[in-house]
Amino acid sequence: MPMSATGNNRGRRANGFTLIELMIVVTIIALALAAVALAIPDPRGRLIDDAERFAARVRAAHDLAIVEGRSVSIWVTAAGYGFDKRAGGAWQPISEKPLRVARWATDIRPTIADPSGRARVIFDSTGLANAPLDVRLRRGADAAATVSIGADGAITING
Repeated sequence: MPMSATGNNRGRRANGFTLIELMIVVTIIALALAAVALAIPDPRGRLIDDAERFAARVRAAHDLAIVEGRSVSIWVTAAGYGFDKRAGGAWQPISEKPLRVARWATDIRPTIADPSGRARVIFDSTGLANAPLDVRLRRGADAAATVSIGADGAITING
């Protein structure tokens, strides 16, 4: 084995990593972290999920009015929403689990056109609504979805 000028057997290369090798490792770690960050869902959930949940409950109230042959209403406020059925000449809250009073999530801001701050839609025994209603749900500055209840009883989601 040839000896170097200093008299040891070490080659020209010192022990350790080159700058290129370190940059490649840092890049791989950054890509892995970005993939993990994109895969983690928003802990608040998606706004469209809340809109779909609300619309499904309204659809259930609509169907209940038809099945039971009596008027069923939904009321909406800034704090939440609930369902009532007409029995004995008066409105009575529905106590079954899917149609119990529900509160909006803390970061959801609903907007309803009614100046009183409380809107009510009544489905008759044929499923027709007494008036159309649009409930606009907002989260933050950008996210918005609108749940529309038509006079014909149709429920749609836009957003």
